[in-house]
Amino acid sequence: MNLIGEHTDYNDGFTFPMALPFDTVLSFASIGDPAMGRVTIDSAGFGQIEIGPGGDAPSWAKHLVGVIDLLEREGVAARGWRACIDTDIPTGASLSSSAALEVATIRALLARAGLEWPPIEVARIGQRVENEVVGLQSGIMDQFISAGAVEGHASLMDCRALTLTPTRMPSDVVIAVMDTKTRRVLAEAAYDERRASCERAAAAIGVSALRDATLADLDRISDPTDRRRAHHIVTENDRVLSVIDSLEAGDTERFGALMNESHTSLRDDFEVSGPGLDAIVEVAVGAPGCLGARMTGGGFAGCAVALVRTEHADAFVADVVGRYSYDRLTAEVWISEPSPGASVSPAG
Repeated sequence: MNLIGEHTDYNDGFTFPMALPFDTVLSFASIGDPAMGRVTIDSAGFGQIEIGPGGDAPSWAKHLVGVIDLLEREGVAARGWRACIDTDIPTGASLSSSAALEVATIRALLARAGLEWPPIEVARIGQRVENEVVGLQSGIMDQFISAGAVEGHASLMDCRALTLTPTRMPSDVVIAVMDTKTRRVLAEAAYDERRASCERAAAAIGVSALRDATLADLDRISDPTDRRRAHHIVTENDRVLSVIDSLEAGDTERFGALMNESHTSLRDDFEVSGPGLDAIVEVAVGAPGCLGARMTGGGFAGCAVALVRTEHADAFVADVVGRYSYDRLTAEVWISEPSPGASVSPAG
């Protein structure tokens, strides 16, 4: 989940994600020929499927088909196995459930092959699955933090240098993940349009990516929509770096204020918020102990995130759940600590 730095990853920018204390578990056993054998999946949510040489599978399993195909292209035998998959990550809630599935599967298949890739190489495969197989032109953030997160830390991610710099979260604040219970429907086209808008804006300025743009450059963008969206990217990158400075200075109030600014920018400039997200952010910023709140993820629906003083965590949760009101839905709120990334545990 991203604390701040939304839609900046595919603009070569900065993000500040952390791994959540949720799990996607893949119980894996090798059966048959690793080069040609069938793959059988028992999913707690979707039932059993088989993935044969042709790669036919229902839409939810495209992520698995993509992992198998791309690992084979890298010379890793990726067939001949069976797995039971379960997760407690809410699907469609902008909490990177697909990235978790991709990374878990990649790590399992690499472990079977006796290989251990660095997190960035695992993340590259996962991103390619999204881009080339699923058809979503997303950045690398979700897979990178799923593969490389450090317990107790959020991480400054430089999406050009492809580095993670862990930053310990202070003990006097907690992260609240707030599920609006709204879900995205066909948001991929809108997501891809936002990316195309950013690319047009960068071309108008004459830079390779909006990471290199400044506020003064925005006057060179003639299209008003592209200019607004570029304004979000430029200011959001600045906000991420300012959050790191605020944490180093122990200034959590500044961190919260930057989160509030981020939500306003995502709502007004980038236009990826939604009524449920706006409703829960408005409730959160008035709840006990809240320092700041914003939507998180690709947008339109799903989850928001808040920075809350530790001593007020219980009161914050009760207040948000009690006052959130959108489309007769009831919010769910989790107080979450930064968790480690994907790992492999041998049988027994």
